[in-house]
Amino acid sequence: MVFASLIFLFLFLPLNLLLYYSTKNPTWRNIILIVFSLFFYGWGEPIWITLMLFSSFVDYFNALLIEKYRGTKWAKLGIVSTLVFNLGLLATFKYDVFLVENVNALLGTDFKAPGFGLPIGISFYTFQTISYVVDVYRGEVKAQRKFFNFLMFVSLYHQLVAGPIVRYSHIANEIDSRKETLSDFSKGISRFCIGLFKKVVIANIAAEIVRKYMGDQSDPLTMNELSNLTTGGAWLGVVMYAIQIYFDFSAYSDMAIGLGWMFGFHYHENFKYPYTATSITDFWRRWHISLGTFFKDYLYFPLGGNRKHVYRNLFIVWFLTGMWHGASWNFIFWGLYFFIFISLEKAFLLNFLKKIPKFFSHFYALLIIVPGWVIFYFTDTKILGAYFAKMFSFGSGNLWNAEVTNDLTTNLYWLILAILLCMPVYHKVHDTFENRLKRPAYFETISIGLNVIFIVFSVAQLVGKSYNPFIYFRF
Repeated sequence: MVFASLIFLFLFLPLNLLLYYSTKNPTWRNIILIVFSLFFYGWGEPIWITLMLFSSFVDYFNALLIEKYRGTKWAKLGIVSTLVFNLGLLATFKYDVFLVENVNALLGTDFKAPGFGLPIGISFYTFQTISYVVDVYRGEVKAQRKFFNFLMFVSLYHQLVAGPIVRYSHIANEIDSRKETLSDFSKGISRFCIGLFKKVVIANIAAEIVRKYMGDQSDPLTMNELSNLTTGGAWLGVVMYAIQIYFDFSAYSDMAIGLGWMFGFHYHENFKYPYTATSITDFWRRWHISLGTFFKDYLYFPLGGNRKHVYRNLFIVWFLTGMWHGASWNFIFWGLYFFIFISLEKAFLLNFLKKIPKFFSHFYALLIIVPGWVIFYFTDTKILGAYFAKMFSFGSGNLWNAEVTNDLTTNLYWLILAILLCMPVYHKVHDTFENRLKRPAYFETISIGLNVIFIVFSVAQLVGKSYNPFIYFRF
């Protein structure tokens, strides 16, 4: 099940809210959330519920073991067990085919991979439970004594399948005792409606244009189709993909944060207008913040951070960041692509970028970020290389055609809206109205009106069109 669906909007969520607020008992409220979360997760592939339950029990038990025997070999056994188990899950279910294929290519063997299906959200919930057990081992949080409360933390459908990666320490108090308020509930509805609008009206429309110029995962672009593509069409495709992936993923984070507020949880922000960045370092402080801080706190700093072997540490982090996104070489190339520029910025480039006008540093950042999405998109390295060649073949003719012009003019106003929403325009207008309208009732009326507009446009789009992809289901 996905948030941007009619079943979720008009059946699942209303029923969940109705049952949740029909009781004031915190235990029953947690049980209701667990039941709905497991149903949400099992909607498409119910068999993987057992894997998530087993994973939760292993990490719950290891945390208790660590806390009880802190400072002994049993505590070390607990942390090692969690790391081996969770990373083993990822290796088995996400990387088995990739690893076996590369071993066969390297050694000339003929091993067969099991070829398990990828459980939805496994990359997110394994990282969540790893961070929890590590934090318990470090003494930064206390182990959760109640298994059902821990299971709720792992399975909360708000952030289960697409993040943000919620750390136990961020919501530990709210798991055991949270306070739902009308103000938070109202803010949650507004945040959810914004996210829904971004997903359905911006990301989905961008996805249709991307499919036209770059193909999609179910119907990849062929070499023959690529040969007929113009340079302008190639750039239009990747710019649309940059718009799609940002609004697709940030929209789900918005909806997750909004849902959290509705139920008394306060998740951390996951995006802060990344396309306004003035360097690649700045971009990665703004994009998928929960993943970046996970690698920083649980890998980069333990390796030595900026104190020793800086570039080795960066290489390891970005290699694994790329690999986290998918079992294919293009994701590893994508991670190492950003490693190169972040290393250059750390060595000397960042100081230079701070001295020049922001317009030029911003242009530099976009010039690196946008072509980087081509590496991320194509798992076939031959297509990847050919698409890059098409993008930069400015002198070979076939630069533009009427089809590209038509797609640009037809979607011009939509494109302007998408670009504006990549910047903090909405929040500035929102804050201005909130500060200038002296009567809160006026501001609340405007907010309700905007929410209605967002919902109406989103539902109309969902009813009228069937193409509703979600990129991060792949991870």
